[in-house]
Amino acid sequence: MNDDLVERFHKKYEVLSGKVKIASVVDDAVAHVVGILNSGNVTCIAVSALPEFLQRPIEEHCSSAGIEVLKPPFRASQLPGAMDRAQVGITVPDFVIAETGTLVEFATDDAARLVSTLPRLHIGIVWAEQLVAQLTDAAPRLRAVFSENTGNCVATFISGPSRTADIEMKLTLGVHGPEEAHAIVIMDRRPADG
Repeated sequence: MNDDLVERFHKKYEVLSGKVKIASVVDDAVAHVVGILNSGNVTCIAVSALPEFLQRPIEEHCSSAGIEVLKPPFRASQLPGAMDRAQVGITVPDFVIAETGTLVEFATDDAARLVSTLPRLHIGIVWAEQLVAQLTDAAPRLRAVFSENTGNCVATFISGPSRTADIEMKLTLGVHGPEEAHAIVIMDRRPADG
């Protein structure tokens, strides 16, 4: 079943101008991230609450490549200026909706939300087991998170790069958010956070 959902997500996300990479295991996902970072003139990235087994190898690569890494905790007094320096934001969305090609992230502070919305390139790393078939399957998860977080809680739905047709009715990418969006889907089961 996950293979079918992954294929549905893959097709829909790419129709929305996003780019999808399939990784068998975590090491393959890190290799995809490194490849994306190496393909551009990246000097600064921002990460948001990555599990240690992802963050450590990404930081090691960035250190050897001279890339600055912004990571939590972010100081509110430095936002959004700090995020403006980052060309790439890397996050681990909470789940994925296959039918709409959507990564869904929950944030209880603005800093975490800015990692996926301000840099010009966003990379979302997800596991195949996080995919749900359709929007109605997401409703129980949304209700549960908002019930547990009655204060400041935001759900961000990311369906490829930012797009608008406000200017002369021409579709333009990256006006209100990332102009390039990547989703890396890991087929192996998610390990315990380390």
